[in-house]
Amino acid sequence: MMKKLIVAAVLVACSSAAMADNDIGCGLGTQVWAGQKGIGPKVLGATTNGTFGNQTFGITFGTLGCRQNGVVTASARLGEFMGNNQESLARDMSVGQGESLNVLANLIGIKEQDKTVFFNATKTNFATIYAANNQTTGQVLAALQTVMAQDATLSAYKIA
Repeated sequence: MMKKLIVAAVLVACSSAAMADNDIGCGLGTQVWAGQKGIGPKVLGATTNGTFGNQTFGITFGTLGCRQNGVVTASARLGEFMGNNQESLARDMSVGQGESLNVLANLIGIKEQDKTVFFNATKTNFATIYAANNQTTGQVLAALQTVMAQDATLSAYKIA
């Protein structure tokens, strides 16, 4: 397995023509699991992108589908955070508290006085946010935005 990953890394390092996945960013994981659907390949791709600094390498040298002149956007940070923390974030949302959920609130820009409302909304609407048809980070974020839009306090916040 390790030999396959090394060979794949060498092959994709030689070419930077591939576009990065919008959900999991650029890196070896995006290249290896390109074209595959479902939460499994997304989680594996995001995990691989964050392993051994290959995403940093790709950004530094413009390989692995990464661009050196890209702009970091709020939605990119949210997507990357969710992709790298799906399990802990889902667990935190299901109980309405936790470190991952607090970080997500900060990335969205939720004010301190509104965090309790946000935490309760994620707990109450967990089944909607993580519905079976929400398999990508983008779908989960869209469902979260819909839940927030239905709350008088949270409707003021937009997921970029």
